[in-house]
Amino acid sequence: METAKATDKPKRETASLIQGLVFGILFGFLLQKGGATKYDVIIEQLLLEDFTVLKIMLSAVLTGMIGIYAMKEMGWVKLYPKSGSAGKNIIGGLIFGAGFALLGYCPGTIAGAVGNGYLDAAAGGLAGILIGSGIFAELYPGLRRGILAKGDFGDLTLPKLLKVNDWAVIVPVAALIFILLLSIERAGF
Repeated sequence: METAKATDKPKRETASLIQGLVFGILFGFLLQKGGATKYDVIIEQLLLEDFTVLKIMLSAVLTGMIGIYAMKEMGWVKLYPKSGSAGKNIIGGLIFGAGFALLGYCPGTIAGAVGNGYLDAAAGGLAGILIGSGIFAELYPGLRRGILAKGDFGDLTLPKLLKVNDWAVIVPVAALIFILLLSIERAGF
């Protein structure tokens, strides 16, 4: 019996990797089809002239939020939220924002842009990800005990904070996102 369990784990890990690859390719395809891998579209989003990227991301949040909690409700998945802190959000936001502002891509759109053959994403984006990850990994032990621990709020979620059922938060947030998407579309952005 032990041997069967031991051989099942590598199969599950391989299946998870294959699923991740398939969903990653699908995500990249949809980013490319939506225009989110184009530098001009991203810059126009940052200049508040074209809201294509915002619409894609809000649609993804809406779909993912409803989908993951529906799967949780059916017992298909268990959620294990990572602990958070104000320090983690501030540092993460600064790093993400700096990279986005300097190159005009986020990690997801860099991968899609590299797939499109854009040299700026391949040279600047991949180099930035590798160098930035290396620097962060080197600094992490000190940061973990320092600024990243500031304002720790653990694995708190909005439903936990409000002491309500998950759907008491999901339904109104989904409605707000849907209304926002409709408003953006009607405004011609």
